[in-house]
Parts: sequence; C-alpha cells; structure tokens
Amino acid sequence: MKLTPFLILTIFFIIGASANAQWKKNKANEDTKIWRYDLECEGIAKQGSKLVKVWSYSKNPKHAISRGMKNAVHGIIFKGYAGGGQGCTSQKPLVKSADTEKNYKEFFDAFFADGGEYLKYVSAATDGSIAPGDRLKVSRREYKIGVIVNIQFNQLRKRLESEDIIRSLNSGF
Repeated sequence: MKLTPFLILTIFFIIGASANAQWKKNKANEDTKIWRYDLECEGIAKQGSKLVKVWSYSKNPKHAISRGMKNAVHGIIFKGYAGGGQGCTSQKPLVKSADTEKNYKEFFDAFFADGGEYLKYVSAATDGSIAPGDRLKVSRREYKIGVIVNIQFNQLRKRLESEDIIRSLNSGF
C-alpha cells in the first residue's frame, strides 16, 4: 500500500520527462523550419567533399548547433556558396530551379526528417565544440552559431541524380 504513491509519482515523472523531450525536439524543428542560415566555404577538403561553415539562427544555441548539419546539406543542394580565401572557389547549388523543393516535397520531407537520409552525407569536422567567435548573440532573443561540417558532395550529387531531381553531369546538353 505504501508503494502505490511512489509508483504513481514515478509514472508521472517519466511521462513528464518524455513530453518535455518531445516538446524540445519540436521547438528545434520549428526554429529551423524556415531554413534560415548562411553557408560559407571553410577550406579545401578531400576529393569529393566540401568543408563548409554553416551559420544557423535560433532562439536557443543548442537548437542551432543540432540543426547545423541539416542546414549545411540544404545549403549545398539549394543555395550554394560564394568563393573566398583559403583556396575556396564558389559552389553553385546542386538544383537549378527554385521550384524543385516544392516539386519533390515528399522526397525532401523524408530526406530532411530527424534522423533522415541527409545524415549519410554530412559529418562534423570538429569535436563538437564551438569556437568563441562562432557563437554570436545577434539580438536579445536570437543566436547565430557557426558549425564546421564536411559534406560528401559527390555522393550527395549521385543520390539526387538517382532520384531524377538533378541531371547527371554526363547527360549532355
């Protein structure tokens, strides 16, 4: 009989913790749903890869860090980046048409889902720590966090070609 209140309290604690974790995950998705980020070349990577820094915006720095990889892959596919120092050349986006994301909505929703296929094409280039200059407070409630990642560019290109989202390089004009 004395065990019942303890058991009920434990069950409420477990349910509350689970609901809180799901709320935080949904909040992170909401913060990055509008694809607000900046992408820049970070240096020369090994052949077939791109080393980039993605600047993600969020109200919570942890959300920006966790979504950096997703934003980097999205940026390579839809935005590209300008050239710069460190031997970087500009990179055009893999997709040419702005309507491609809408036309292949089902594919991209699954591709960029939490734990989705985009993770096959990106890895953290650092140990996960953020340099002091890569954590900026841009307003009273918003952070801009820079994360360096390595993108398997050639493999990503081949995946999009296999889905007929982009034309292969040897398809001709």
